[in-house]
Amino acid sequence: MESSELDIIAEGVTKSFGNIQALRGVDLKIKKGEFVTVFGPNGAGKTTLIKLLATLTKPTSGKVIIANHDIKKEPDKVRALIGVISHDPYLYGNLSALENIGFFASLYGISQPKEKAIQVIKQVGLESRMHDLVRTFSRGMQQRLAVARAIVHEPKILLLDEPYTGLDQHGARIFGELLKWLKRENRTIVMTTHNLTEGLEISDRVAIIDGGKIIYESDARGIELTKFKEIYFEKVGT
Repeated sequence: MESSELDIIAEGVTKSFGNIQALRGVDLKIKKGEFVTVFGPNGAGKTTLIKLLATLTKPTSGKVIIANHDIKKEPDKVRALIGVISHDPYLYGNLSALENIGFFASLYGISQPKEKAIQVIKQVGLESRMHDLVRTFSRGMQQRLAVARAIVHEPKILLLDEPYTGLDQHGARIFGELLKWLKRENRTIVMTTHNLTEGLEISDRVAIIDGGKIIYESDARGIELTKFKEIYFEKVGT
């Protein structure tokens, strides 16, 4: 595969925290516009991988290229191209939804931050609550607003770390529909989760990480959930 077709390239990536080796030689290539979900048990290295792709930490060894930029040499250029969503929405509870997203729009240097904030709040279906304090929002609504925060600067790449954590069934369903919309926008999306059902349903490709290594990769289309569960539990042994 030509490098021009790829948005993310990780080669031989390791990450150590003292004597703890969180990543042990990760190799991963993700095409432009592809939705890839990385599954794995707790402690497998999922969050470390997302933090590394988000330039929140640097690899101990190996190479990571995002949209043709080396994360070690050009982290600022990488950050301008990515949006990050995790189980923590990273919002200010005592500000309104509009104030929150307008603030982040200003940080990115958007020329009309309020107008842009209104636009993305509408896109995530929270227009009727945009003037309400975020601390009054349900967990699901906060996650939808976190999507607005992550896309306000129109990033081409989205990184999602266990975004379904803490969502009830209703919230998870609405959030899943929002992810389908983001996928149709032709963004490159990497999501980590331990929920096989949610991840398999929306992905173009799936991978399994365990012990800090990618131990399985496959096209997600055509894989039945039952079969994938068999593969997953055989690979991770739990």
